[in-house]
This record gives sequence, structure tokens and C-alpha cells, in this order.
Amino acid sequence: MTVRSSPLALTVLALLMYKPQHIYGIQRLVREWGKDLVVNVGQRTSLYRTVERLAGQGLVAARETERHQAYPERTVYEITDTGREIARTWLAEMLTDTRYEFPRFPAALSYLLMITPAEAADLLQRRFDALTKQLGALEVRLADQSGGGLDRVGLLEFEYLRTVTEAEAKWVGSVVDDVRSGRLTWASA
Repeated sequence: MTVRSSPLALTVLALLMYKPQHIYGIQRLVREWGKDLVVNVGQRTSLYRTVERLAGQGLVAARETERHQAYPERTVYEITDTGREIARTWLAEMLTDTRYEFPRFPAALSYLLMITPAEAADLLQRRFDALTKQLGALEVRLADQSGGGLDRVGLLEFEYLRTVTEAEAKWVGSVVDDVRSGRLTWASA
């Protein structure tokens, strides 16, 4: 059986290694631990589908059903031994695999010829401003998390995001400067 990995599936398995929990608990931990910066859990339905897929593949199993008056019935899941093994395999693959992940921004850059240099400079300036704001938010979050007593290993994804965001902001800023100075120009389609 081939089991397809995904960042969300790895996150579910990792959090269930921490402790058995229901889907609401998984989603809450993702947000509390800042994993929402690296894994998309905005839609609870995708979390449900991922847990169902993992259960269907024998990587997680229903442990019990909790019943509280204030909440609907909730199924608590736990990771299986196979799930632990697969999670470690996925982690190793994700740490070493350098495949292209096809983010939206490079795709948009590849069609910059569709707009004028002035339009591009204005749009890229907006991206630069957003990146600068995002960088500030990452700095705050990193300071908050490190102030909470986390070891550096628990902060690596924040460090990585800060470094990548900082590098992108620097590069986008240089492109804006080059377009506005006339060092980079083109005839739009």
C-alpha cells in the first residue's frame, strides 16, 4: 500500500504522537503551537478528510468517543504503530526532498510581461510592504515563542519563515528599485 504524504497529514500524525485527541483538539494545537504558519488548517473539512484518509490507511485509529453536554460528540483518535513509522518516513522525505512546490508567486512572475513596468512596480511594492509587515509579525511571534521557554528546535520553522520572508522582501525590493530606475524594463503585451 502506498500512502500519500502531505504537510497536513504529517502534522496530524505528529500531534497524535504528542497525545490522542479529537479533531477540534488537533486544530487548536496547530494554532497554539504556530503550525498554522506552515500548514493550512483554515478549513476544518480538510482536517476531517485527512484524518479519515489516515484512518482508512491504518495510520490512526478511533480510540473513544467523548460526550460532553456543551459540545457535540467527538471521536478521539490515536496514532498506530504503522502511523508512527510512516510519519518518520515522511519527515525524512520532506527534510531531504528538494522538489519544486509550485507556489503562486513565481508563476505570477513568469507572466509579468502581461502588464507594464509601472504596474509591476506598484504591485511588487504592495508585495514588499506586505512582506515587511509579515516579517514584523514573524519577529513578534518568534520573540513570543522563545520567551515561552521553547528550545531552539521548537522554533526552527519560525526561523526559517523569517529568513525566507526576509530574503524575498530584499529581492522584491531590489526588483522594484530596478523597474523604477529603468534598469529593468519591457514592453507589455
